[in-house]
Amino acid sequence: MRRDRYATDGSNESIYQPGSRGRVLANRAGIVRVRDMQQAESSALEALTLALLDEVEMAQCFTAADLCNWHRRWLGELYDWAGQYRQVNIGKGGFQFAAAHLLPRLMAGYERESLALFTPCMDMDDERLAQALAVTHAELVLVHPFRDGNGRLARLLNTLMALQAGLPTLDYGGIRGRNKRYYIGAIHASLNRNYAPMERVFRSVIARTRRYA
Repeated sequence: MRRDRYATDGSNESIYQPGSRGRVLANRAGIVRVRDMQQAESSALEALTLALLDEVEMAQCFTAADLCNWHRRWLGELYDWAGQYRQVNIGKGGFQFAAAHLLPRLMAGYERESLALFTPCMDMDDERLAQALAVTHAELVLVHPFRDGNGRLARLLNTLMALQAGLPTLDYGGIRGRNKRYYIGAIHASLNRNYAPMERVFRSVIARTRRYA
């Protein structure tokens, strides 16, 4: 099984690293083992998160350009396409994400209708914050603007939003097993702008974060 489990329509973003047996995307570091790539991506994301926790301003309204910048800073040493909207159409588990040629328009709409509406998150109570996190998370995952790393980037965005609301780093540890299946269902429900299931997910994340902080 290929490590990203995405079905693509073919482009240079679909090329896999020679020697990886079709398991690791072509990369600047020449990594061929899935475990090594997972470690490289995780370490880079941890470093970026720590940096952004110091950089982000409490009154900052996040933008699509911020997301591109974070994605580039995170994966730029690994992939040529880091920070750029994907040029390939992708699907996962029978679900097709937004067509690549629509991404600039969709991300402009995401910035206008989600990021500008829900950030910054200063003075939000937990219920309002759960709504803000649910909408921004679900809509970004549905658009899936980058070749890889969209879910993790959405979690990073939400962590920074929660920081603005006075919370510590969000604890996503409860999203596993049956809760992971519920989360996937919440993403699908958001296709019809039904964010109630995703709000439930984030109410649980917020409660877990406060409990174990």
